Amino acid sequence: MFELIDKVIIITGGGNGIGAALANQMLEEGVKFVAILDVDGNSGKALEKKLAEKYHTDKVRFMKCDVTKEEELNAAFDETLQRFGYIDVVVNNAGIANDAIHRKEIEINFSAVVTSSLKALELMRQDKGGIGGTIVNVSSVSALALLSPTVFVYGATKAAILHFTSSIGKEAYYARTKVRTITMCFGATETDMISRVTSFDETLTQNMHKIMKYDPIQTVEQAAQGAVVAFKTGKSGSVWLVWCKVEDITDRVDKAYEIMAGDIFD
Repeated sequence: MFELIDKVIIITGGGNGIGAALANQMLEEGVKFVAILDVDGNSGKALEKKLAEKYHTDKVRFMKCDVTKEEELNAAFDETLQRFGYIDVVVNNAGIANDAIHRKEIEINFSAVVTSSLKALELMRQDKGGIGGTIVNVSSVSALALLSPTVFVYGATKAAILHFTSSIGKEAYYARTKVRTITMCFGATETDMISRVTSFDETLTQNMHKIMKYDPIQTVEQAAQGAVVAFKTGKSGSVWLVWCKVEDITDRVDKAYEIMAGDIFD
């Protein structure tokens, strides 16, 4: 059982949607500090003000950050590190679903997640003088369902997150680093992303709402609560599906990889 009490947290894409709900939920759980990173300055500042009034000014800080710019991401890590001397949890939540700008989508959804994860690993790992910690990377149900009907690149980035996060958190590596990794696969959630999903194929975009079935759909609060359950109980390398309920699906994912691998390594 892992606790959030007195933890120092960084959340990317924290100004809106699931990230904002997660910041609120973690503060409710008694964390020491949450750094909210987002490229949207207006939303981030508004959230900072709201959460500071509810919890305490010293517990929350908004930092404007484009996660695709390594210098901005490093600056946010460094500011938090200078203040507390350590970081306990990093949640890589920033993402977009727009295959029409696939290069940017890949940079935000996957490249930035890798950069942030490796930065967190460097700071946290016990075999290099750190105190350990947890990295939570946000994937999607799209990583589990083959052949997404509209956003093919988006689904691929989320599948890449699943593979990367699961692999780096397996016991053989975790035993050295003591940095736990968790993959969060959220189902359809009431966020702006749903209305902004865009394919590189205009016809698919136009027909998207006929093709995509957002049923059931969960609130951002349900998603955040599920993420907290996963944080508190998940083993390193575990994969969680949160879609109106919370499921540890690690065994299913491991079995799927075993089936795909077949007798390759025999």
